[in-house]
Amino acid sequence: MSTDFSLTTFTEQGILPQVVYSLKAVDNGDNSIGIKAKNGVVIATEKSSTILVDEDSYHKVQNISDTIGCTYAGIGPDYYSVIKKARKDCLKYEQIYRDKISVYLLAKNLAELMQEYTQAGGRRPFGVSMLLAGIDHDGPRLYQVEPSGAFHSYKATALGKNSPNAENFLEKRYEDDLELEDAIQIALLTMKEGFEGEMNETNIEIGVVSTEDKNFRVLTQQEVKDYLKEAE
Repeated sequence: MSTDFSLTTFTEQGILPQVVYSLKAVDNGDNSIGIKAKNGVVIATEKSSTILVDEDSYHKVQNISDTIGCTYAGIGPDYYSVIKKARKDCLKYEQIYRDKISVYLLAKNLAELMQEYTQAGGRRPFGVSMLLAGIDHDGPRLYQVEPSGAFHSYKATALGKNSPNAENFLEKRYEDDLELEDAIQIALLTMKEGFEGEMNETNIEIGVVSTEDKNFRVLTQQEVKDYLKEAE
């Protein structure tokens, strides 16, 4: 008997079909890469480009707070909905504790939100996996939050349709003493492995945060263009 009609009913194999479907949405999404260096974190993502889209209103790499940024693979509207909650969490934490929220605690809060949506009536799981990059008292941090509510800390990871090949590429090139500049180059080389067409500053977005100033920022198109030239 089919159990797809119920979001909270396990199959005989012990899985929630709706969570499996949300993971498929992530696996069909554009590629995103995250790499933690010894002095910062870089996240990079593929971005569908069209002359009809207003570039100023369409960004896949986003600031959550001054020190934490994110990107995703999966369903865009779900991503922006989760970001809205994440920004509220950051503001609420700062108002109460007069301090910035840690990357771990923010990842935990978002994971709990996603897990709640796997079992709440009248709701479906979020069809998105997110990469959180930031600096806190533990230094550079990179987390992946999944639709099931699982979250993990990574040195380097990949999301999207080419993630298995990208992860193999990262495993061969990652080193613990990577500098942030080297991590940016490795992220771009990893993106190139499964990229369809020509990579340029309009279809790639990069966000970085360094231990020097601890501010997460999205690179300008000119900066992305310069890094792409170096990666050739």
